Amino acid sequence: MEKTFHFAVDLGATSGRTILATYDGSKVEMEQLSRFANPMLPIGEHIFWNLPGLFNEILEGLKLCRARLEKEGASLTSIGIDSWGCDVAYFHANGSLAGLPYCYRDSHTQGSIERLSETVSKEVIYGKTGIQFMDFNTLFQLDTVRRHSPMQVEGADKILFVPDALAYMLTGNAVTERTVASTGQILNPYTGELDSELLEAIGLSASKFGPMVNPGAVIGKLTPQIQAYTGLGDVPVVAVAGHDTASAVIAVPTPDKEYAYLSCGTWSLLGIESETPIINEKSREYNFTNEGGLDGTIRFLKNICGLWIFEQSRKDFKDAPANVGELAALCTQSECASLINPDAADFVNPPSMTAAIADYCRRTGQAVPETVADYVRVIFRSLAHRYKEILGRLEELSPVKVHRLHVIGGGSQNGYLMQFTADELGIPVVAGPTECTALGNVLVQLRACGHAATSADMRRIAINSTETKTFTPNK
Repeated sequence: MEKTFHFAVDLGATSGRTILATYDGSKVEMEQLSRFANPMLPIGEHIFWNLPGLFNEILEGLKLCRARLEKEGASLTSIGIDSWGCDVAYFHANGSLAGLPYCYRDSHTQGSIERLSETVSKEVIYGKTGIQFMDFNTLFQLDTVRRHSPMQVEGADKILFVPDALAYMLTGNAVTERTVASTGQILNPYTGELDSELLEAIGLSASKFGPMVNPGAVIGKLTPQIQAYTGLGDVPVVAVAGHDTASAVIAVPTPDKEYAYLSCGTWSLLGIESETPIINEKSREYNFTNEGGLDGTIRFLKNICGLWIFEQSRKDFKDAPANVGELAALCTQSECASLINPDAADFVNPPSMTAAIADYCRRTGQAVPETVADYVRVIFRSLAHRYKEILGRLEELSPVKVHRLHVIGGGSQNGYLMQFTADELGIPVVAGPTECTALGNVLVQLRACGHAATSADMRRIAINSTETKTFTPNK
């Protein structure tokens, strides 16, 4: 077959990328066109996302794509966008933004779970959604904004999750993609639709959102304005699995289902794929979540604070190696045995991450790290220990017997963390690929274009397109 070309936008909570993917009928090859920062904007005692800035980066990436394809004498086949979950943008009826989207790390939602649970009990909320409680979930964000800035919500014609918002800006068509909507604690996994009773409890209706679509649906084509600006034709924009973790899981290069996955980046997301939701008293007690996956599957998982702690600690390290690999290697020069709970509130967004770690160790009667090597070792060992704890609960709640852990995302490149994890879990850890999210984005585009009819077809392409490294337990 002739090669086809696909443009993937992969947005994370700290940076974003645009990628040109080439499919030859067997495997996908990806070329990064641009990489850009995605900083949180502190304005008026709140934290926002610069959505217009992100949109501009996408447009610039599309220009680079056009120039790159002109050299090949080729044309672009499709476009797809994935991002983090929960956060939403508000739009007026004329398509203009009704303010910047709040960042999920903004403190305005503190206490929001307790406030809303006075109206709707936690048991009812969890029973309807199966989503773990975090005060930045969309349900609580919307309730908070409605309480503090009612006109922003009431005056909005459309409320769209970040990837859907950017697709709307490209096409003029508003949709709600199911996997990213499932992160917000407003979608019922049994019906696959937004829960009207929960929306009613916060003064909203489903009409504020775009129609629900599944991964692989074509949202629309680039508007004439965008076509003129980028120099591209009427390229279709595909609703990929808009939530980055959903995209990543699609591309896990596994031949069977006897595995768990760990999407390892700023956040760590540890889970399995399930055919049905797992919603019961025990899953609520453990605060596990049921998010949408490909073909109606459920990503039964737990959100864990990930390399955020390491990334933020680097700001405090003086005279430490600037190279991440060299910095990570320092963990072998320490024997500090202290452990922290990465999910403790202490580490959400402290002024100094190392001070927060030291205070935690001091408060829990453990040795306080003294050197950079100590801090790095404590962080890596604590993450691995937390993975073991959560995997044990995962096996308790689900019928799946986990024989290996597939680690995807940037954290899979950290061999020290991978080895600590294999040692803690006592099972092989298969690391890679790092580009699973972008690959999953492209795989759904391929399905929309008729090149991958089933999830099995997509997994075969993923296996052909990736390389992995296996870490075995040192026990």
